[in-house]
Amino acid sequence: MPESLAAHLAAVFSREPEVWLIVAATAIFLFGGLVKGLLGVGLPLVTIPLLALIMPAPKAIALLCAPIVASNLWQAVEGGHARAALGRFSPLIVPMILTTVLTVWLTLGMKPGTLNALIACTVLLAVALIAWQPQLTVDRHRERQWSVGVGVMSGALGGVSAAMGPLLITYLVALRLPREAFVGSISVLNLLGSLPLYLSLGWLGQLGWAEAGLSLVALAPMFAGMSLGKRLRTRVSETAFRRMLLSFLVIIALLLLLR
Repeated sequence: MPESLAAHLAAVFSREPEVWLIVAATAIFLFGGLVKGLLGVGLPLVTIPLLALIMPAPKAIALLCAPIVASNLWQAVEGGHARAALGRFSPLIVPMILTTVLTVWLTLGMKPGTLNALIACTVLLAVALIAWQPQLTVDRHRERQWSVGVGVMSGALGGVSAAMGPLLITYLVALRLPREAFVGSISVLNLLGSLPLYLSLGWLGQLGWAEAGLSLVALAPMFAGMSLGKRLRTRVSETAFRRMLLSFLVIIALLLLLR
């Protein structure tokens, strides 16, 4: 890594540019990309709690800026369902954006231990949703009311940990969307949830040029992990990997709580 980039890393985290920190962050993004490549989801759910073990949580979330925005923007544009998703899910999107901004402002005033505990609870909630896979059905006549509630809850989760995906996925599954509409909608919702998060972090001084530059650098190990995950997708049992991943996330959440 260039000396100037190492100096930026030291400035961002107020630490010496130790080799272990650089190696650990690279390995975390590589692993996060591997999970996304294998399962198609899970990048912030995996990387943020792991990064929060070695750096302040707001900085961990800031480093996910480029990977989250880039991947969701690409999927949203590729799917071709952006306009339909914007029209149908506007009752969800508006409260999600407002709640995200409010939650970011509140969490940045918390003590590090309290914020780590909230991230741990968010991870445990996501693990429960993924493991349980509730078979819910939402009546189309009551979809607007459900969307507002889900928007508020997902915005709160996103403002704390950027991991709003599991709740949104559970809701879209309950709506019984066709596969292509589901992929396009979840990408649009994740993108519109992440934009206010990172704009708020930038406004509040947690996402500057140094963090943005490091986030762009993080794209390399993330895409390398995604490429590896896609190659392993046909060789690794998704069910077995999902179980191991959920167990691993529970351990990480407990470590955050103990901190």
